[in-house]
Amino acid sequence: MTPTDDIRYMQMALDEATKAYDQGEVPVGAVVVCKGRVIARAHNLTEMLTDVTAHAEMQAVTAAANYLGGKYLVDCTLYVTVEPCIMCAGALGWAQLGRLVYGAADDKRGFQRFAPQALHPKTEVVTGVMGEECAALMKQFFSQRR
Repeated sequence: MTPTDDIRYMQMALDEATKAYDQGEVPVGAVVVCKGRVIARAHNLTEMLTDVTAHAEMQAVTAAANYLGGKYLVDCTLYVTVEPCIMCAGALGWAQLGRLVYGAADDKRGFQRFAPQALHPKTEVVTGVMGEECAALMKQFFSQRR
């Protein structure tokens, strides 16, 4: 993947985050790309499903695994607008995700702070792609909630 590809796919994830925002969900969006093809798109559904595990990453991993017919995402890249939490990072580790690209860091709940080894050892991590745009959507959402 090139930096241009990363921006294109992160924009798709940001579009998913905007859908979450519009539905009153915390605006996190995710896209899974496998061999140059988008195989899953998702956003947070925790409010709609009343399920604390219904994070965008979890929804995207499940959809991607179903599409591929297997639980491993070795040849896949997950694009997510915000750094995954430790729950999601653990799931990504079990899925043996090939590459993780995220936009905004999450200093309060992100896996890098609490469980930096949660991902599979071979998972490549790229941070900060469209980070300002991703962070701005989160800030806008929470400023309206307070």
